[in-house]
Amino acid sequence: MTFQTRVTDLLDIQYPIIQGGLAYLAYSDLCAAVSNAGGLGQVTAMSLQTPEELREEIQKVRKLTNKPFGVNFAIGQTGRPYEHMLQVAIEEQVPVISMTGGNPAPILEKLAHTSIKKLVLVAAKRQAQKAEQLGADAVMVVGQEGGGHLGRDDVGSIVLIPQVVDAVSIPVIASGGIADGRGWMAAHALGAEGIEMGTRFIATKECIHASAAYKQALLTSEETDTTVIKRSIGAPARAITNSWTEAILSMEKENPTYDALKDYISGEANKQFIYEGNSDAGFGWAGQSVGLIKDIPSTEELITRMVNEATEVRKKWQI
Repeated sequence: MTFQTRVTDLLDIQYPIIQGGLAYLAYSDLCAAVSNAGGLGQVTAMSLQTPEELREEIQKVRKLTNKPFGVNFAIGQTGRPYEHMLQVAIEEQVPVISMTGGNPAPILEKLAHTSIKKLVLVAAKRQAQKAEQLGADAVMVVGQEGGGHLGRDDVGSIVLIPQVVDAVSIPVIASGGIADGRGWMAAHALGAEGIEMGTRFIATKECIHASAAYKQALLTSEETDTTVIKRSIGAPARAITNSWTEAILSMEKENPTYDALKDYISGEANKQFIYEGNSDAGFGWAGQSVGLIKDIPSTEELITRMVNEATEVRKKWQI
């Protein structure tokens, strides 16, 4: 069976499966492995410190794969200027740029006269419509089940995805709660033409920057073992429940301000857990799909398994 959709045609990939941005984890090794397996891997730009580092990472990807790949810009989550990093991605003529958080308009405007494909992560119908108006080639729609930063409206994927599909004419990519071929086909049934996965790709062999403790937490956690933090400051995000996220929730009740929370929700606190496995000094993003993650395969093994699962679902549909 083939899995051709407008997303595979747009991005020139075999399967409409996109690896999420994954702050501090999505580097050349994981990116190239996903692309080599038939999906679209991504490097996350704002986890790197300088434009030179981003250029080096892009060039590393090209040494590891001749397949299309993307660079993700988490423009609303670091507070850092990104324009100099974006210029490197343009100079390197990366095939795809995705945007998460913040206002994508300046990036979309900058990319308007390039051949780079433009993906925008949204969490509401109105955001998807605006992204289309601004020139996005496709939107990635994250439901409440997802890991990391979410929408403020607590709408699940099964309701949100068809709403967005009905509201825009560009391809829709489903994100949030997807970890296997069944979720992939469910997304297609809702009208999406591809999927984005973050949490599932952390629990792979090529995600070499994730600590053993982080990966083990993904394996042992149930779907009820995640927590939405930062809701009090208008930036809800889902993480694995641990002593650090419990402390954050307590602080949000007592003093719900960014200044009070900033040290607890910082990138450094994130790295304490995802790199060092220190659950008493940091946190790790994860979606409710942890309830479906039971092993740590290679990305090729994962995508092959998903294709087989999806094929079985499609056979049942034909009965």
